[in-house]
Amino acid sequence: MKQYKQKTRKAITKRFKVTKTGKVLRMPSGQNHHLAKQSSDKRRSSKKLVEVSAEESKKIKKLLKI
Repeated sequence: MKQYKQKTRKAITKRFKVTKTGKVLRMPSGQNHHLAKQSSDKRRSSKKLVEVSAEESKKIKKLLKI
């Protein structure tokens, strides 16, 4: 009988990035609209990737098949 591979969640691959050391990174929220209200410091700092918590990173790695 043929064994089938489990597919990765494509939405997860687009939203998260895994580093070589195994950290899971994501983009912070609040970057789509209402940017004129935010200060320039907040807008600039929210461009950087943020590390996901340990509990959530386990779930994400499971969905990514890592």
